[in-house]
Amino acid sequence: MEQNFDLIYQTSFENDNFLKLQKFCTDLISKEPNKIFNSPNFPTIPEKLLVSLIKNENVQMSEVQVWEHVIKWGLAQNPELPSNIGKYSKDDFNALKITLQQCIPFIRFHNLTSKEFSDKVIPYKRILPKELYKSLIRDFLNNNNKPIKPIEKSEHGVTKNIIEINSDSNIITLQHAEIISKWINKLQIVDNLMSSCRFKLLYRESHDTFTGFKKFHEICDNQSRTVTVIKTKNNDEIFGGYNPISWKSSGNYSITKDSFIFSFKNNGNILSRVMNERVAIYNSLIYGPYFGKGDLLLFKGFTGQLGMSCKKTSYENPIREIEGEYYVKEFEIFQIVSD
Repeated sequence: MEQNFDLIYQTSFENDNFLKLQKFCTDLISKEPNKIFNSPNFPTIPEKLLVSLIKNENVQMSEVQVWEHVIKWGLAQNPELPSNIGKYSKDDFNALKITLQQCIPFIRFHNLTSKEFSDKVIPYKRILPKELYKSLIRDFLNNNNKPIKPIEKSEHGVTKNIIEINSDSNIITLQHAEIISKWINKLQIVDNLMSSCRFKLLYRESHDTFTGFKKFHEICDNQSRTVTVIKTKNNDEIFGGYNPISWKSSGNYSITKDSFIFSFKNNGNILSRVMNERVAIYNSLIYGPYFGKGDLLLFKGFTGQLGMSCKKTSYENPIREIEGEYYVKEFEIFQIVSD
């Protein structure tokens, strides 16, 4: 079944008698979308099936990746189009626009970052409805003056804002924020969030400006419900942790049973909840965020560089296959504010 999953999924939609199989496949796709998106047969799936995939709000894939796969599918339906978009004629754009006209209304463009929109969507602006493109340009130009918000449909079809990030994150996307919010609420990835929350940026530090953790403690001590996100140098991994209680500079451990650490890589993620709650959080003026007895921590190296260490001790799972110390490019601290 694993080897032919994409064909089984496609077959399940060809007959309404296979509703249970459809549900099973849809649930699996939500958790492992690459089973179909990266399949060699993906370009041949019917339009109806592609629309059902991009409408699925539980798919664990960033919106920019969804957009890239939709474009890939559209190009496969028009093999005569030039490989270089810079050589497209008006007719070429129209052909692609017609091919994707049923898919584009379900792309959540507002879930993209400004850079993703600029790099990935604007080159294809001529396949978008004019009014939609004008609206998106207006919204992204005003991006600094309002939160970036993913949109979720309520059961009555009314849109409601579930997650907000009040400042552009350099590290996480809205999809990451939604997953983290579900972990905070102890939900499964496929569950729906029942209440909205806001990621309020408290602090950001990069390796270029780093001198120590004094400023971090000045701003973040005595702040509860914070999420730390970390980007290391020279790879595409994101690390982080959730601290439901306040950071301090006291030099001792704080007790909590609700903290966790995590990592994101490509389309996968690892969640690791605290096991030994008595050493869940370590507080020290000379360190940054510090989880467990070294499960995840930020430190200042001997030469003054910003570093990260991860080694499983007090949390359930290792968050990296190869544990050790790494140079950090940047980290951010968000406070979770419930509305």
